[in-house]
Amino acid sequence: MKPILLSLLLFVFSSAFFSIADDTSPAIIATVCGKNQSSDVQVFDVNFVNAMEIIHQNITSHGFGTSVSGTSNPVFGLGQCFNYLSSINCQLCYAESRVKLPHCLPKLDSRIYLDGCFLRYADHDMFDDATDGSDTSVCENSTAPTSNTTRFGDIATELLSNLTSTTYGNKDYYQVGSALILSSGLTVYGMAQCWRSLNETGCRDCLKSAKYSVVKCLPAADGKALNAGCFVRYSTDPFYLSPASGTDGSSGRRHWIIALALTIAVLALIASSIIWWKMRSRTDSTKGLDDSNEIIRTISASHLSFRYEDLTKATDNFNQINKIGQGGYGSVYKGVLPDGREIAVKRLFIHTRQWIDQFFNEVNLVSRVQHKNLVKLLGCSVEGPESLVVYEYLCNTSLDNFLFDAFKKNSLGWERRFEIIVGTAEGLSYLHTASEVRIIHRDIKASNILLDERFKPKIGDFGLARYFMEDQSHLSTGLAGTFGYMAPEYIVHGQLTEKADIYSYGILVIEIITGRKNHNSVASSAEGQSLISVVWQHFNSNALIELLDPCLREQCSEEQALNVFHVGLLCVQASPNLRPPMWKVVEMLNNKSKELPRPTQPPFINVKGSSDRRDSSETSSLLTLSSKSPFSVNQLSVSTLQAR
Repeated sequence: MKPILLSLLLFVFSSAFFSIADDTSPAIIATVCGKNQSSDVQVFDVNFVNAMEIIHQNITSHGFGTSVSGTSNPVFGLGQCFNYLSSINCQLCYAESRVKLPHCLPKLDSRIYLDGCFLRYADHDMFDDATDGSDTSVCENSTAPTSNTTRFGDIATELLSNLTSTTYGNKDYYQVGSALILSSGLTVYGMAQCWRSLNETGCRDCLKSAKYSVVKCLPAADGKALNAGCFVRYSTDPFYLSPASGTDGSSGRRHWIIALALTIAVLALIASSIIWWKMRSRTDSTKGLDDSNEIIRTISASHLSFRYEDLTKATDNFNQINKIGQGGYGSVYKGVLPDGREIAVKRLFIHTRQWIDQFFNEVNLVSRVQHKNLVKLLGCSVEGPESLVVYEYLCNTSLDNFLFDAFKKNSLGWERRFEIIVGTAEGLSYLHTASEVRIIHRDIKASNILLDERFKPKIGDFGLARYFMEDQSHLSTGLAGTFGYMAPEYIVHGQLTEKADIYSYGILVIEIITGRKNHNSVASSAEGQSLISVVWQHFNSNALIELLDPCLREQCSEEQALNVFHVGLLCVQASPNLRPPMWKVVEMLNNKSKELPRPTQPPFINVKGSSDRRDSSETSSLLTLSSKSPFSVNQLSVSTLQAR
């Protein structure tokens, strides 16, 4: 067996085992979908997307968020992480809940409980709900590992009583505790938490109800009360402890993790050895390994393979001085090869099989496409402790470094910006219609448009890209991309087509011509509205030229600027069927004499905030649809979220 393949196998299997210890994907405890259905599914879906995005902005900062979206068929949203989660794990937990909850659409009131967070949406104000008819409990099937279950039940009940009778008086409505059962040496752990939207009385009532519900699980080893306004749990497992928690038992927890990691490391080596032996004695293998073999053969045949040691030396051991950017799945460093060639090395740390697939997806796709507006792949390395992708080096880095810098943006005059707009459109048109396979990039944004020494644009970072078979109309896939650039129909239903790239491109065009970053928040907006909302209002009042970047005012005619604005609005229409294909976009940009169709209204978000305790993270929004909605009533399963 070639060393490179053995290395790959070691990566695959050790990553799979290590994901057991490092897996941050929270378990779903229960999903409760409502009984009644929205009378206007299309509008309700769009308001749902708005509400979830607003919560995302708040939960990232505060671990809690509420929202109200829409005036017709409004959607109220509430999300909260349990206090024992770290900030990163809180975001991961919300991402998982955000992906799974749409399964309930178009039901009017649904909620999901995960091991670490809670998310709910409804068609009414439910922020004060402490208890309701959907309250339930989940009990583990196995009993506590003790011979004296009566004693265990008494101790657990006492612990829960203490927690639920005091938690509502705490600032964060959160408390944990544990109790040791001396006769058996068993420890029972407990936790109580109310959502921050409740007042003290509501929290007290919720905890009281939850306590009576969860004690019915005894003598089960684990019990959870799932109420509208709170969560109560007991368990023989120290579920709320972590090395960073600072609570009693954290040292033992660390020892347990170290022991588990060492054990898993040994298992990983054994597993990889077994697979190596089996592959020597068998000519058939799994489809996944066949795919990896094929990619390795492709790399070898095209001379794309780099030695890990050579790339380490080229980047001065990945010196931070040489770091030039942050890609979707790793950092990017400048390097110089022995022959003097400058390169960009994307350093990808591999933790799971999904990341392995991510790496090979990028290598495989980019090596099959060649276009002047696509970053050229030079090779890769898979034989070291991490996987690396090697690209041509572009000295002006990415578009966002210039476009959103008050000083550097002066380097981007009208001609350069127009070339970037057209060049990016040509690159996407090639991916969608002219390459060997139809490719959707999925992450078009300013930071993924790289600029060479003449400021010519090249699309980079193909880690999230997907390709179509000839007979496919769309892909059903998990969400991946960047909020603010993702098409609404893709967020709601996970149906991926070229139209998702076209929407992202339209956002990019508007950013380039205005010199302003697209935010789904008014925090950075002087008008108190999102950028797309402002652009649409100016379009309707024939005042679009007022939004042209002041740097460009004397460099182009009003007709030129309005034509580009118009093309951008056509690309971000709410209905995907109305967005022009990229080849048509190129034609519209270059043929200025041809009259353009009138765009229909894009989806946009107007976000406002308030400041009191209950509303410290609460926001409201308005998202208006054009008469032609982009949404269908199909409820598609969405598996993963990779927004960055």
